[in-house]
Amino acid sequence: MASYKKEKSVIWDWLTTVDHKKLGIMYLIAGTLFFVKAGLMAVFMRIQLMFPENTFLSGQTFNEFITMHGTIMLFLAATPLLFGFMNYFIPLQIGARDVAFPFVNALGFWIFMSGGLLLSLSWFFGGGPDAGWTAYVPLSLNENQLGLDFYVLGLQVSGIGTLISAINFLVTIINMRAPGMTMMRLPLFVWTSFVTSTLILFAFTPLAAGLALLMLERIFDAQFFNPTAGGNVVIWQHIFWIFGHPEVYILVLPAFGIISEVIPAFSRKRLFGYTAMVFATMIIAFLGFMVWAHHMFTVGIGPVANSIFAIATMTIAVPTGIKIFNWLFTMWGGKITFNTSMLFASSFVPTFVLGGVTGVMLAMAPVDYLYHDTYFVVAHFHYIIVGGIVFALFAGLFYWYPKMFNHKLNEKMGKWFFVLFTIGFHLTFFIQHFLGLMGMPRRVYTYLGGQGLDDFNLISTVGTFFMSAAVILLVINIIYSAFKGERVIGINDPWDARTLEWATPTPVPEYNFAQTPQIRSLDPLFYEKVHGDGTMKPAEPVGDIHMPNGSILPLIISIGLFFGGFGLIMLEMDNPIVSPWIVLAVGAVLTFGSMALRSINDDHGYHIPKSVVQADLKKWGGGK
Repeated sequence: MASYKKEKSVIWDWLTTVDHKKLGIMYLIAGTLFFVKAGLMAVFMRIQLMFPENTFLSGQTFNEFITMHGTIMLFLAATPLLFGFMNYFIPLQIGARDVAFPFVNALGFWIFMSGGLLLSLSWFFGGGPDAGWTAYVPLSLNENQLGLDFYVLGLQVSGIGTLISAINFLVTIINMRAPGMTMMRLPLFVWTSFVTSTLILFAFTPLAAGLALLMLERIFDAQFFNPTAGGNVVIWQHIFWIFGHPEVYILVLPAFGIISEVIPAFSRKRLFGYTAMVFATMIIAFLGFMVWAHHMFTVGIGPVANSIFAIATMTIAVPTGIKIFNWLFTMWGGKITFNTSMLFASSFVPTFVLGGVTGVMLAMAPVDYLYHDTYFVVAHFHYIIVGGIVFALFAGLFYWYPKMFNHKLNEKMGKWFFVLFTIGFHLTFFIQHFLGLMGMPRRVYTYLGGQGLDDFNLISTVGTFFMSAAVILLVINIIYSAFKGERVIGINDPWDARTLEWATPTPVPEYNFAQTPQIRSLDPLFYEKVHGDGTMKPAEPVGDIHMPNGSILPLIISIGLFFGGFGLIMLEMDNPIVSPWIVLAVGAVLTFGSMALRSINDDHGYHIPKSVVQADLKKWGGGK
């Protein structure tokens, strides 16, 4: 076993890293790039709908944009952005030095990336998929649309990465908590990440099965969904929504966790009703998993099934209400600091409530018959996805940025960013409720004038310009702050916060904690500030620290899966320049060869010597 790792070039270091902090940053960068890409598509679609009978986009391009926008935002933007925070902060918040399986962690990221790139490649082979992000059959069985093969294989590959990352989070939270960090002392962000990972485990599995069936039908002429051959198109809807409805909670529960970290920190109060919040999270997850068929009220599953799923759906409002009131009670009487992070967190609450109220309306089966496939539905789920999840992501970004990048984001620009984005968001989506009530159908690329829809569509499009300007201002803020931002190097806790990640030095060393901390209470850092000397008590003496070696194998395995997926798609291409079987063989050799190499490679990692750890402690102060 090596006593200390060798120095690497910067590029090689990032390509081979298994450090959860670097992988967290890589998830954030990748998710941001996909977010911008899908956001641009949304702006183009709104420009198309800005005026009646507009010809800015063709109907085909609009359909491809609407499919890719939804798919990318849910699978390749929101999920990895949340995974970025989960990767970086779960180990820090539970007092661990890394995740349980660092190699698998890196593998999850690279497989997610290879799936995303495979999906994006569709633009170079005849256009993107055009059957909507739900890929309903028989629309998605169109043999003349190669983009749908990229959809099926891209999501298959990407989903593998998401699944193994979720398993890694579960094992990490169960097994790697510091002494004294009981389950009922976990920060809410860790609790929500734990429940989310469980949901991923159960929700992504049926999605993988459904995509496998769709792949077999598209590429190998199986007949699972073809009614003329005895198949059933409704089966796909059940399979998809058994995944699709929990997916909303897979995204929104970590957002709840972020809000539950930010509001107490900037209200100078303990989170109100911690235990109730934990159980509300679990109840929301359970009910969220059981109500998939409320997306299918109009399919014809019958009044009894509709009633059961309607009641179950409306029941989710109860635990969600518990969370809303607990956040309000946390702020009540607190010494609130309205910085950018807190502005987004406090705005999240009423915005999400509005999205929840329209959700209850849609949960009523008779009413859903009126709203179904109108812009009312579009407005509802954007109030949940953007008004909920994206607001929480921005709150988390401004809150955790100093710990991740050693400087703060500029507050003045941050507040302007908040104002622009919030105005743009409500202009864009609030007005769409009325478009839906007036009967404007969703998924249409144009409409006739003189129906009273013109002004509302114009206002909705202007709103996207506000949001675009806000995102540009955020990018300027990030670049400006990198050079001129307030430095926090050596300042561990710039917000006077409560949880364990703020007890680590800034910048965070590769081993996180020189000595594993002893946890004595919920909000462990705040407890030590009040009852101790403000620093965490160590649970172990200073000694050598074992760390895992980096590896290039996760990247090679993901490249192999990319080639494997692309080879399967090539089976559907006319006159490919290379035999698909050769591409498939290359993918198989890379994937299984790397796995075999990993299994026989006796890699024990390396040790950071005690002398180095002691020198670090002397530099930061502390150590016993």
